[in-house]
Amino acid sequence: MATRKSPRRKPTPKPCPDCRTGQTSESFQVGGRRKRISDDRQEALCLTCLGSGEAPTN
Repeated sequence: MATRKSPRRKPTPKPCPDCRTGQTSESFQVGGRRKRISDDRQEALCLTCLGSGEAPTN
């Protein structure tokens, strides 16, 4: 008689320490010659997790 293996649960991935969602908000510069930082923010891809929202394993 064969034994049945219980289904294994996948470990839950840890969230990225920098963003937790995969995106970060960054300020940006506007203007011609005199660059000034805008009060607005824009969304950018997190470079630590590359947008997955999970902590890197290595």
